[in-house]
Amino acid sequence: MGSRKGTLLSVRSDIKVLDVTIRDGGLCNNFEFSDEFVSELYKTNVQSGVDYMEFGYKASRNMFKESDFGKWKFCKEEDIRAIVGDNPSNMKIAVMADVGRCDYKTDFLPKSESVIDMVRVACYVHQIPAAIEMIEHFHELGYETTCNIMAISQVGSEQIIQALEMLSETNVDVIYLVDSFGSLYPENASELAKTYVDIAEKHGKIVGFHAHNNQNLAFANTIETLSYGVSYLDASVQGMGRGAGNCAMELLLGFLKNPKYNMYHLLVFIEKYMLALKENGVIWGYDIPYMFTGLLNQHPRSAMEFVANNEHSYSEFYKKLLDHD
Repeated sequence: MGSRKGTLLSVRSDIKVLDVTIRDGGLCNNFEFSDEFVSELYKTNVQSGVDYMEFGYKASRNMFKESDFGKWKFCKEEDIRAIVGDNPSNMKIAVMADVGRCDYKTDFLPKSESVIDMVRVACYVHQIPAAIEMIEHFHELGYETTCNIMAISQVGSEQIIQALEMLSETNVDVIYLVDSFGSLYPENASELAKTYVDIAEKHGKIVGFHAHNNQNLAFANTIETLSYGVSYLDASVQGMGRGAGNCAMELLLGFLKNPKYNMYHLLVFIEKYMLALKENGVIWGYDIPYMFTGLLNQHPRSAMEFVANNEHSYSEFYKKLLDHD
């Protein structure tokens, strides 16, 4: 267990890049992206060689009011088709379904009738049994599935192994290591990756990695876990995602040596669309308050509030977080 796979110059055919800009980035602007933005991002991802594009959540319309959010909180079939048609490209379409926050038995068509290819089931470790039920349902409908176990940095190693063993017995395709709080370093991210890959490979499963950038390590952790056999890599344009954001797609495409990945079109998209988002006041990315919650392995909600209120009393905020600990 635990040897590095490939070199800095080699191309690994198992690598898949998944764009999470609309889904994770949607948490920064209430999913209110224009159709033009989403359509151009779709075309950009296709031209860039990205393997999967996540369009957003399939959230419950009984729990969440549609009028309170942009359409990508709900990812209705007709809304995705309005962007991609029948998706004639090689890139696959993904959506996320949160355990306990979606109506998965009624809101998903059979895969044969849907333009969606993959459903990513997000859960906390105590929700694994519920996640497994959802995974089997989506598998029966014909979808590719992932299980994204969140906040793994707060879970004991014994529980992690139990969860991985349980998931490996299911029909899930990809098991995701998720650094929800951006608290991992390359050293412990790689140790976790080895554990995931070791258990997953015995059962013919694949491992993915989803990073957050609280300590400016999202890219470093992504390529470190990749080097230990993680295959599915999440990234977003300019790292756009909740709080400190994610691994930046431009960094990842610049790093990967496979000639199918191309950064040029992404740079054009950034010029045309991402700069405007920032100018219009959408906020994401590394900031000192997020560093604190990452360091202390805490949920970033307090830092998000601090940033949203445009506060700058960093020392007081840090002291408060230490008290909280």
